[in-house]
This record gives sequence, structure tokens and C-alpha cells, in this order.
Amino acid sequence: MNAPDGPAVTPPVEAPTAKWMDLATWQRDPYDAYRRLRESGPVVWAPALGRYMVTSYSGCRVVEADQETYTADARTALTERALHGKPMVRKDDPAHAQDRAPVNRSLRPKSVREAWAGVFERNARTCLEALVAAGPEQADLDRDFAGPLAAMNLADMLGFTGVRPADMNRWSQGFVGGQGNMADDPAVWERAEAANQEVDEVLRELVPHYRAHPDASLVSAWVSSGISLEALHTNVKLVISGGLNEPMHAVATMVWALTEHPDQRELVLADPQRWTDAFDEAVRLVSPIGAYTRETTRPTTLEGVDLPAGATVSVTVAAGNRDPEVFERPDQFDLERPKVSHLGFGSGVHMCAGHWAARIAVGEIAVPMLYRELPGLRMDVRRPGDLVRLRLPRPARRAGHLELLTSTTPPRLGCQDGCARDRDLEHVPGRVVPR
Repeated sequence: MNAPDGPAVTPPVEAPTAKWMDLATWQRDPYDAYRRLRESGPVVWAPALGRYMVTSYSGCRVVEADQETYTADARTALTERALHGKPMVRKDDPAHAQDRAPVNRSLRPKSVREAWAGVFERNARTCLEALVAAGPEQADLDRDFAGPLAAMNLADMLGFTGVRPADMNRWSQGFVGGQGNMADDPAVWERAEAANQEVDEVLRELVPHYRAHPDASLVSAWVSSGISLEALHTNVKLVISGGLNEPMHAVATMVWALTEHPDQRELVLADPQRWTDAFDEAVRLVSPIGAYTRETTRPTTLEGVDLPAGATVSVTVAAGNRDPEVFERPDQFDLERPKVSHLGFGSGVHMCAGHWAARIAVGEIAVPMLYRELPGLRMDVRRPGDLVRLRLPRPARRAGHLELLTSTTPPRLGCQDGCARDRDLEHVPGRVVPR
């Protein structure tokens, strides 16, 4: 009997094992670890982490598109402990959609431009003035511009009127630290607990106010939707945990990338329409979301690899964003590369609902303003380090503008619960939410 026509079917195999992959290795150089994992296969078992690492672009998209097989309600996730409840990112539809629907309308591009673009512009101007006022030896991009700006924008969108940027930052780092506390560090849990208590206190005051006085804010949208108070509190904490960190680090990544690649900087300065391209390429190159957790609900095969039911799966989108099968010269910052949707904001139904707010606030307003007002941005080779910073030297003038200096290496990426995190939690990137 003749075999049927068609391509040969490759039987599934067991996942290759990366015994070398542990938290310290991941933390030391995430992208080198991702490269080594990809060279082993699209799905690799990391026994020290207790999870399967999905590193291919196609594998990441398959997982996110199949909620029935890969549930967001992963038992190993630390989110519920960190946020005192189960937020929408840890839910599948329809429960996920129920939590997300109230704020979807507020976060559409037209709504963001109408309600928030003017606020973003005002806040960016305020923070730019503070950056310049910090002076030649003290000005710092994260501390004086990107961090306060992200905090101010997020507080305004949430409806946290009068909350200080420093408090927003502290709460965000408390929540982010808790969601990544695989080492079970008591001090990290203490910071998360303090953030929970303080945010709960703020919301106890705000919820009655927005019941009586609804507006365009996210808290108001959730209050008007009638979702439970527990869900409202938990999702607001989710927004704080990631909606601050991701825009902040996108600013730093863009400045670093444009400084390291002067030819690309010239492209975008010559054509302001390219700023959104620069934003997307920066987010692809250094993904603010490093990875997030899913769990298999049944035995399945992913990218030719057998996975058992109940397996913890790390959807490593930062690795997928540098998959050479999809992105030519993936380690380069290139505005001319063919257009392919990156995974920097996830994909599928859990794709970050706040990505348009980040794109507009950072890619269309904040970073273009930096370069309009301070076109002499360049690297500060005197200040090597892990984090991108801006520094104002003693007035060096170019075309009537202060020249700014920044350090030589990009900001590190972050990841969702169960992932390695930077040692310095004050600068750990997180996620834009709601997702």
C-alpha cells in the first residue's frame, strides 16, 4: 500500500534540558541566556526554574492564542500573593474579559488622544524642566524625567489625584518585587504588603467619590462597571505594578538605542513620523515584558515538543522578539527592518490594553520632546553602568541647546511573576497593564 501524499510528519520529542539555566544566569545576562536557549530548541526544560522556556516567536504566539490549553491561572504564579487577589492577567476569558472590558474604551487610541494626550504633554514639559533644573552634575534620566513622568501620567489616568510620584514609584516597585519574589525574600514581601495597605486606603476614599462623580479615569470606569471591590482593588494594583515601569524604561531604551545608533537617530530626527517606528523597535529590542507564566491544562505538543498536563510554561517574549527566524539581524536596532508585529506587549486576548497609552505618551510625546529641546543627547562614557541615565555637563552648547550625556548600556528587562529580576528593585522594569 502506498503512503499518502504530503509532507512527512515529525514525531514529537522530549524537551531539551538546560541544566545551566538558573536565576543567577538569567539575571546576569538575560539575552545571552535567551540566545543559548534558542540554540537548544524552541521549547527547553529548565530544571532549576521548574519550567519550560518557550523562546521562539511562533511558540509564544501559539501559547497566547490558546487559552484552553495554556491557562493564565497558573498555580506557580506569585501575583495573587503580591496583589492580594487575582488580577485579570491571571484569568482566562470570560472572567478576564469581564475585568478588562470597563477600561478598554478608555484605552483605545482615539480615547487616549482626546482625554490624555494634553495631560501627557503637560507632564512631559514639567519633567523636562526638572531634568534641566537638576544641573550639570546631577541630572538623571530615570530619576528626573522618565520615572516621575510615568508616575504622573499613570496617576492621572487612574484618577489618583494628588498622589505623589514618589509614592506611585514605591508602590509599583513593591508590587513588581512581590510578583517576582521566587527567592521568597521576607523583605520583598514586606514592601509588597506595605504597598497593598496604602493603595487599599487610597481606594477606600476614591471609590465613593467616583460613584458620585464619574469621569474619564480608569478607577471611575471600573467603579461604574459594577465589578467587585476585590477585583477593582486588585486590578488597580496590577496597573500600578506595570503601567509605571514599562513606560519609564521605554524612555530609557529609546534614548540608549538612538544614542548607540547615530544613523538611526538621524533617520528619526529627519522624519518625525518615524518616532513610532523607533518606539516599536526599542520595545522589540529590549522588551519591557521579559516573560510571563502559563500552565498547561492537558498534555499537548508545542513546537514539536511534548508537554505534560500541569506544566509551568514561561512565555519568554523577550527571546521571541529576537528570534532570527522572524527578525533579520535581531540584535540590532534597525528602523528599516521589515514590519513584523513584536511581542513587547504580549499578544492575543491578553495583549496589553495600555499599549496605546504607552506608545502615545512615550513614542509620540515624551521622547520627541526630549530631542526637540535637547538635540545633543549622547552617551556619557564616564558613567558606565547597567542603567541608562542622562547627565547635564557644564553648559556645552550645540545649536543653542544643552548637550546631554547618558551611560553606555541599556536598561535591563523585567518579567512577570516567577522570573529573574534585577538586583536593584528600584529600577526593575515591569509590565504595562491592564492586559
